[in-house]
Amino acid sequence: MEDKLPKRKNPRLSGFDYSSNGAYFITICTKDRKNLFGPVGADSISARIIKQTFLEIIGKYDGVECPVFVVMPNHFHAIITISRANMEFAPTISRIVQEFKRYSTVEYAKEVKRGNLEMFEKQIWQRSFHDHIIRDRNDYEKIYKYICENPLSWEKDELFVE
Repeated sequence: MEDKLPKRKNPRLSGFDYSSNGAYFITICTKDRKNLFGPVGADSISARIIKQTFLEIIGKYDGVECPVFVVMPNHFHAIITISRANMEFAPTISRIVQEFKRYSTVEYAKEVKRGNLEMFEKQIWQRSFHDHIIRDRNDYEKIYKYICENPLSWEKDELFVE
């Protein structure tokens, strides 16, 4: 019997080393773009979980930094930089995102069990994520500005869902 499921396209750039020195722009959406992290700019329990977990994951790795990130109601943006100057091993962007999604889901589920957050269906994050390899200073500055201003333009955002 032939498999009738559609083949999933790998969104990563073929042949690129995602652990190499550089800056990467990532966007991760919640499953079904459900608003799980409170209103824009809110200091909600769920937004704090996402922030804290992300900073813990980034902090695990020497040479990995995040100059800017934002938690939106149904997605997350960040710039991640990797500098392998004194490292034999650097994590890939996919590994960082995978750990972040796994641990933030665990922490979110703990708050659901405590009755502080609403239930979710199996996962809080979509299966994949979007990445963009930042090519130069102009690209970096444009993306940095976009992340900082994203909360101000939430209602015009293509990811906006009421």
